[in-house]
Amino acid sequence: MGEIDPAFIQTAENRPKLGIIEEESIPVIDLSPLFCASCSSFEEVVRQIGSACREWGFFQVINHGIPVESRQKMEAEARKFFHQSKEQKNEVRRDSVHVIGYFDSELTRNVRDWKEVFDYTVEEPTLVPASPHPHHHTITHWYNKWPHYPPHLREALEEYGEQMEELALKLMELIALSLGLAPKRFHGFFKDQTSWIRVNFYPPCPSPHLVLGCGRHKDSGALTVLAQDDVSGLEVKRKSDGQWVRVKPPPNSYIINVGAVIEVWSNETYESVEHRVVLNTEKERLSYPFFLTPAHYTMVQPLEELVNDQNPPKYRPYNWGKFFVTRKRSNFVNLNVENIQIDDFKIN
Repeated sequence: MGEIDPAFIQTAENRPKLGIIEEESIPVIDLSPLFCASCSSFEEVVRQIGSACREWGFFQVINHGIPVESRQKMEAEARKFFHQSKEQKNEVRRDSVHVIGYFDSELTRNVRDWKEVFDYTVEEPTLVPASPHPHHHTITHWYNKWPHYPPHLREALEEYGEQMEELALKLMELIALSLGLAPKRFHGFFKDQTSWIRVNFYPPCPSPHLVLGCGRHKDSGALTVLAQDDVSGLEVKRKSDGQWVRVKPPPNSYIINVGAVIEVWSNETYESVEHRVVLNTEKERLSYPFFLTPAHYTMVQPLEELVNDQNPPKYRPYNWGKFFVTRKRSNFVNLNVENIQIDDFKIN
């Protein structure tokens, strides 16, 4: 099989346990009442989402209104892209200034992930603020790099991005209602959103007991909407006992997870949960997370409606753009990404 580059090898406590049973208890929520004006079960959907956000930080949705053909088209084009030569893919390689495009050296907690990625934004151009420190490199180019091949990749991914944005904002309305807020309470934060999609490609790995496709982490944005092919790999750290469980999604479903921004907005009513990706010795895997993130100028802080004398704010305000830029740069400069977390803004 050959030796694995030590840069990929996880520390002993983070190595995956093979043979884990796929978990079917992560809540599956039927969204069909959203498309039925006379359905009485709309309130039940809101209740289920609130319960899932509190107990898991994750849930799955079915009957969501996104046509399966769009996902199939996007997946077919993505496979063509990743099956090209490294030289061809590097034509749209990202770097510390041009942060969108192809990349194969992603770090999570300073350990290299066994994957290749292609990132693109759903709305461009989006302006990311310059660093106030002159000795820091500033991310100045936040626009999509589209490869020449496959020729229909851009069309497929842009169409998919529009659909993910629509679904994510719909879910944010349900989450707002579950918190006792007006349904469009969050929408203003996404007026000039920095939302983006990552297409993950996980090649087969000869040593899946030592390596992870993506190391354990919490998503830093507001909400993640994830689709994947039929090869499982996502594991979630169960809140009830801290055990890693494998997600087994129903066909044509989406996996939703609460990000750190919602954790702060809700003042920890809902918490972001750690997750990771394990690998397969024989099969490649594709997944497609949509990261709903606010405008770069957003000051993220607990919502005033959700704090009071008995429940004071648990976080200091922080600027989303500066936080996001720091994380994006962490693969190119000597930063300890374990220390770039919302916990930095927690009030003791």
